[in-house]
Amino acid sequence: MDLRGHLDLLLLTALHDLGAAHGYSVIVRLRERSEGAFDLPEGTVYPALHRLERDGLVASEWATVASRRRRVYRLTPDGRATLRAKRREWRVFAAGMGAVIGPTPMEGLT
Repeated sequence: MDLRGHLDLLLLTALHDLGAAHGYSVIVRLRERSEGAFDLPEGTVYPALHRLERDGLVASEWATVASRRRRVYRLTPDGRATLRAKRREWRVFAAGMGAVIGPTPMEGLT
């Protein structure tokens, strides 16, 4: 599944739901909430988390989790504001798509 343009929204949402969490927890959360549709590799998630941190949308710190030292990420105030904006954008997009393609999948399309 192509997530271009949607990965930040997914990651910010997972961090919002989890509070402070390490990257693997974010991966598990997305996989579980999407019933396996978003089973993202670490090579996708960690670079995106680092980029979100550089952009000031998440902050991280080292913590000991289950006897392991891990980097734990959390939303910043700018991250929460960006999440609100991205959720609004997604709802407008989804409503528009629903209006065009209809409420149920079309069968028999080739």
